Amino acid sequence: MCRLDYRVAASLSSPSQADVDVVDDPLEFGRFTRWVSGPAGERRAESSLQLAGMHCAACAGLIENALARVDGVAAVQVSAASERASVTWDPERTRPSELIAAVRRAGYDAVPDAAAPAREMRRREARQALWRLFVAGFCAMQVMMFAWPSYVATPEELGAEMLRLLNWGSWMLTLPVMAFSATPFFAGAWRSLRSVLAGRGRLFDPRAIGMDVPVALGLLITFVASTGATFDPGGPFGREVYFDSLTMFVSFLLGARWVELKARGRAAEQLERAMARLPETAWRVGPDGAVSAVSTLRLHVGDVVRVPLGQAFPADGVLHEGRTEADESLLTGESTPVAKAEGSPVVAGSVNVGSPVLVRVERIGGDTRLEGIVSMMKSALAQRPAAARLADRWAPPFLWTVLLLAAGGAAAWSLIDPSRAVWVAVSVLIVTCPCALSLAAPATLVAAARGMAREGVLLQRLDAIEVLARARHAVFDKTGTLTEDRPTLAGVRLRPLAQPAADAATLRRHAASLAGWSQHPLSRALVAGLGEAPAGWASVREVPGAGVEGVDAQGRAWRLGSPAWAAGEGGDDAVVLACDGVAQAAFDFDETLRKGAAEAVSRLQAEGVQVTLLSGDRAARAQALAARLGIARVQAGATPEAKLAALAALQSTDGPVVMVGDGVNDAPVLARADASLAMGQGALVARAQADAVVTSSRLDDIVRARARARRAVAIVKQNLVMSAAYNATCIPLALVGWLPPWAAGLGMALSSLVVIVNAQRAAR
Repeated sequence: MCRLDYRVAASLSSPSQADVDVVDDPLEFGRFTRWVSGPAGERRAESSLQLAGMHCAACAGLIENALARVDGVAAVQVSAASERASVTWDPERTRPSELIAAVRRAGYDAVPDAAAPAREMRRREARQALWRLFVAGFCAMQVMMFAWPSYVATPEELGAEMLRLLNWGSWMLTLPVMAFSATPFFAGAWRSLRSVLAGRGRLFDPRAIGMDVPVALGLLITFVASTGATFDPGGPFGREVYFDSLTMFVSFLLGARWVELKARGRAAEQLERAMARLPETAWRVGPDGAVSAVSTLRLHVGDVVRVPLGQAFPADGVLHEGRTEADESLLTGESTPVAKAEGSPVVAGSVNVGSPVLVRVERIGGDTRLEGIVSMMKSALAQRPAAARLADRWAPPFLWTVLLLAAGGAAAWSLIDPSRAVWVAVSVLIVTCPCALSLAAPATLVAAARGMAREGVLLQRLDAIEVLARARHAVFDKTGTLTEDRPTLAGVRLRPLAQPAADAATLRRHAASLAGWSQHPLSRALVAGLGEAPAGWASVREVPGAGVEGVDAQGRAWRLGSPAWAAGEGGDDAVVLACDGVAQAAFDFDETLRKGAAEAVSRLQAEGVQVTLLSGDRAARAQALAARLGIARVQAGATPEAKLAALAALQSTDGPVVMVGDGVNDAPVLARADASLAMGQGALVARAQADAVVTSSRLDDIVRARARARRAVAIVKQNLVMSAAYNATCIPLALVGWLPPWAAGLGMALSSLVVIVNAQRAAR
């Protein structure tokens, strides 16, 4: 990334408000902000922030509350699984620096979600987490060394003075663990309690209290009781110390969080790799032909830029001069380079692999297709799916139940055996930490979204994974979805005239030559079918909606277009070539099935999914295509209103319905469907309404995405069952005194680790 990114990252390393003012520069916040329309059509900014210091869903709630209190903030979405925040705000009332300052006042950290500052923040967080883990692990080993004699020696072999000296040594080594390594647990607990005490959250609010509360309580109780036993063995805390259990517990939990931190980082790195495809510098060609190097942020629509061989295109545009090939694998998943001629569109992030060319810029910044894809992924990763929200609702009551059980267990053991009351309460608090429960759904769904992105399906809403997995009905649009959005030439029919204006070869050449002057889909299909054929025309002009007209060397007027305009006749012919108003040839076109369409429909039906073709095209054409694909249910000639009605009817009888479309007329039905997918080459409004975008435009990728969704849902269920089974087994063991604190800490850390590792299977 550019140097300015590192400057921003360095400036954000300090929590002062003055240090983050640099992000208020419109050129800078344009890197992590896109413009959207509010409910009344007003202009709103939607910014993505990368967060640090989060450990559970309660942290997400605290950050949401902090951001929501900023004047001008309209909506906030925070994801603990991906450590991202998506904030919609009014540029007339607030600034990006105020959003970052609000997060930092809440006790967390935030930087703009651009690659360099976010990567620097993750590096700092990872380095600090590793140091905490190292200190905890090193001290735990030394404490265990001091505690080992008390486990293996008899009272006669280990005198009271020696035991006391060993306990003092353990206490000294525990101080760095409590003061440094365990700081995240105490800070998280304090944030939760402060939110409740300040009246910003209720005791049973899902976002008011988190899992750090019982962990911090367990650590404090263990440390205070062990300290009392060390310095006053005859006092109320007895003679037993638990410094070894405490330090091991902190080490286990920090180890699990380290693994979780690395898993989150992998999702962020995929987005950064996508953004890294954009060059830092563009070579802009001035009106006088002079070439100057400028930042890609300084490009404007209409600029002409030179793109050297091997460099990525800096913006969306059209080829202004030259011919080349582009590697668009990042956007489409297709590794074969795509040929580009003059006038062909190019997309930002694709790589020029043919020859140096000139490109005219048409879309820049957040309007480019690559930025749109990245924004969709950021938005999806910032959402909290329904399964995660369900776990969040159950976590707070579960925590309060744990606190009551710990208090009840301590009270009961104070009557049975007072020397064991403290560590029974500590074991209950530690073993029931709901980390695994909170991570069960979001970690899995984020991993599944990452895997789908690699296969060419980019999610805009994580909830779509659950719907896609259980949907039993799929509805497909026809043109541009099941078929390619460009027709193909099926045949040429010469008109049987007594005195033809030219021979068959000349007619074909004239048709191809005239078609080369137009960008109409049928003209492009003619050129593709007949080949390029330059011809000498005295003049050529295109009549929008009618066709192309040219005058040859003999002064004859040739027209290629609709039958009525070219030859003054009716009929079903799509395109006619006429000379001086007399039709010479007619051209037939056919629809080409999109790659993987037949396989996708067949596999969906084999899995028990009913397939319906819902099209606005003529009934004969829709029925013919359905017969080729083996689709029994067809509704043709459907207007957008009819499509909505048909979808509603299917939803009322068949349950969740998945809709796949591409056009402007599909946008309403895509928005209404339980889960919707838009083709990557489809209309912008269709992509905006869809829950996912098939950037590869291959329908078999939808089948693979559904298989991955089903696997992800199964993994979520596995994680929830494992978390519930773990708690159901370990809580009774802790209450009856069979689970010491060190074993409780190990079990809690391992349960979170198992859930995270199991969740990563959804990305493979």
